[in-house]
Amino acid sequence: MKDYYETLGVSKDASQEEIKKAFRHLALKYHPDRNNGAKDSEEKFKEINEAYTCLGDASKRAQYDATGTCNPGAGMGGFDFQGAGFGDVFENIFDSFFGGGAFGASGFGGRRGPRPERGHDLRYDIELDLEEAASGVKRTLKIPKTASCSECSGTGSKTGRTNTCPDCRGTGQVRYQQGFFSVSRTCSKCGGTGQIITEKCSRCSGAGRVKVERELTITIPAGVEDGIRFRITGEGELGTHNGPPGDLYVVASVKEHAMFKRHGDDILVEHQFSVTQAILGAEVEVNTLWGPEKLHIPPGTQPGQTFRLKGMGMPRLHKKTKGDQIVVARVAVPSKLTVKQRELVEELARESGETIHKGGVMEKLRDIFAAGS
Repeated sequence: MKDYYETLGVSKDASQEEIKKAFRHLALKYHPDRNNGAKDSEEKFKEINEAYTCLGDASKRAQYDATGTCNPGAGMGGFDFQGAGFGDVFENIFDSFFGGGAFGASGFGGRRGPRPERGHDLRYDIELDLEEAASGVKRTLKIPKTASCSECSGTGSKTGRTNTCPDCRGTGQVRYQQGFFSVSRTCSKCGGTGQIITEKCSRCSGAGRVKVERELTITIPAGVEDGIRFRITGEGELGTHNGPPGDLYVVASVKEHAMFKRHGDDILVEHQFSVTQAILGAEVEVNTLWGPEKLHIPPGTQPGQTFRLKGMGMPRLHKKTKGDQIVVARVAVPSKLTVKQRELVEELARESGETIHKGGVMEKLRDIFAAGS
């Protein structure tokens, strides 16, 4: 003998209202349409249905309490909907739970058809030079994607006509009775569309969509960093069943530069100065992303000393300001000197109170500037 009280999860002295409430909860939880037709949910749903058929009716419940049976099978086909409150129990609870009907816009047991699904997002990697990242650039991309077949206007039919599916009769759903419930499943013959293609389109083979290569011109703004991505709405894969398309994500990769190093919005560059420029000071011309720029260095400039050129770095993304360029001083010691140059350097060494060692004055200079690097 089955324990219907245990099936519904209520005590034997539960009120009819408590039994109805327990049934509502379990029916919503285990209904096959809410569990993708899982077999265990379907079996559980049948048990709940059978238990409520018996306990939901006061006279049948009394019989069950007295004898342990209430012949629930007889009540499955001729269930008294009004007496058991079928409209209240199901139409109302499904409508309130799902906001307009658990079984589609037309209400309980109505036509649903396949749900619109959003298309997949796409990713496109784009490589930029540092100069392009600094100034911004326009690029024309070739994006492989799916599109609606122009030959059949997306219908998949060569003639543009379709026939009503014989299995679901155009509803997209196949229904069967389970007790006093009408359970619906997506029709496998037509895939839920309700229509059958009799003569498939030769271009898309009945799919209604084809692979295409779409050209798309985009503008990369000035100041982009490595790894930054941009979303272009609606340029992803085509949606299914009239669903919206996905999006396209363009991911920027900025190549390393032979001369300039990027640090955030600042640009770092090394510049070689001669020994005399470092000692006496000078006005020199240094390279920037925006062309040559004059830089004044003071007398006594040390190797590794840095100077800042304001506003000569990378543009700040979506702003009108720029970072700075930082110039790192490197002092170039000549490998050879003329006789006159050597005499002058030796004179400088004597004036500075330095003793010229055996290796010569050039080695002395290299030691001095190497110590500051």
